[in-house]
Amino acid sequence: MLHKTKVMWVVAAVIAIGVLSGCYKDRTIVSDTGEEITRPVSFTNDIIPIFNKSCNGSGCHSTGGISPDLSAANAFLSLSGGGYFNTTNPQNSDLYLWMTGKKGTPMPLSGSDKDYNALVLAWIKQGALNN
Repeated sequence: MLHKTKVMWVVAAVIAIGVLSGCYKDRTIVSDTGEEITRPVSFTNDIIPIFNKSCNGSGCHSTGGISPDLSAANAFLSLSGGGYFNTTNPQNSDLYLWMTGKKGTPMPLSGSDKDYNALVLAWIKQGALNN
């Protein structure tokens, strides 16, 4: 009887450890976007200012920093050459997934911005042009 009780406690402990170890948070998913943007979005006038303010100004995604290089001179080639956007399925673009927190910690690290997300998504939907 004592042996059965010990076995039951061990089994209960193993189950509890298994259940509790399966509960963890590995990412935060934020609201995808603000209002849908239907006006033409310019890479130079709309997207580069986002990168300048939130991505390369801190040195994270600037020349010599973490890929992709989002400095004004290199951003488009870095994004297109690295496959960071998918015009066929814009919501599945790596750039968009990183910004919304669906591929890891939301970018920028200071916090995702739904209006920036909406602009980037609209730019990708419009063909991700270097305009």
